[in-house]
Amino acid sequence: MTGQDWLSKDFYAMLGVPKDADAATIKKAYRKKARTLHPDQNPGDARAEEQFKDIGEAYAVLSDPEQRERYDELRALGGGARFTAGGPGAAGFDDLLGGMFGPGSRVRFSTGAGPAGGPGAFDDLLGGIFGGRAPSRRGTDLNASTSLPFRTAASGSTVSLSVEGRTVNARVPAGVRDGQKIRLRGKGRPGDPPGDLVIEVRVEPHPVFATDGDNLRVTVPVSFDEAALGAQVAVPTLDGTTVKVKVPAGTPSGRTLRVKGKGLTSAKGAGDLMVTVQVAVPRKLTGAARDAVAAFAEATSGDDPRAELYAAARQ
Repeated sequence: MTGQDWLSKDFYAMLGVPKDADAATIKKAYRKKARTLHPDQNPGDARAEEQFKDIGEAYAVLSDPEQRERYDELRALGGGARFTAGGPGAAGFDDLLGGMFGPGSRVRFSTGAGPAGGPGAFDDLLGGIFGGRAPSRRGTDLNASTSLPFRTAASGSTVSLSVEGRTVNARVPAGVRDGQKIRLRGKGRPGDPPGDLVIEVRVEPHPVFATDGDNLRVTVPVSFDEAALGAQVAVPTLDGTTVKVKVPAGTPSGRTLRVKGKGLTSAKGAGDLMVTVQVAVPRKLTGAARDAVAAFAEATSGDDPRAELYAAARQ
């Protein structure tokens, strides 16, 4: 933004606050508008992105007491209008600056860059008025993505990303979820302040485990006799070991058992391992096994496993 653009923009109107607003009101107004106009909330909306940058510029000036005071002074003198080189009935910009530096004084300037020691550019002149500081412009946020194996995402890792010709190292916390976004402050495009880098993490699926918040889910096959009579079965865990899980007698297929503290580990602690029991049905039976199943069927012929289903269906 040039110095003349700064003079012509009403930062108070941009933030929707009165000119006598205190610092807390300005900060609150900026945060409210920033949440609404943030690029993450308006993907692909160029107008919202430009408005987001404008309110960032406005807040950068109005939140700095020294810059705000000088901005107010210059706006009061210039009336907020764009300055012209002069004309019939119009005050030139050099006349206005002359008034700032004392009665009768005249300040001449060049709108282009001059030789060393000669007249400076317009922005250089305003920079001198404002203590050598020009209005700041926040850098643009950048987006990137990375893909991690399931086990790596569970334990956490450091990844290196190539972002616009530079390498950025990012720490991915343990227990990161598929689709989760990690924001690295100040790692976006340069600016004052620099923008952020937003990394979307893709977690590759695992053939055995699935995530459910901080919990891990696993489906474990058990035989009919283990489900009917009860048993202790070895269940795999994410660290490569197994844990003994008690399957109570009469456990139906699809019931889920909980193993405390064997899920994902994150800053909040360790989740649980959720074990879903699946009764395995043999595809082929030997003669002895077939006879045993037939004997079981005869012994339980009076039991109807679908009786509760029929009763519920009639409700």
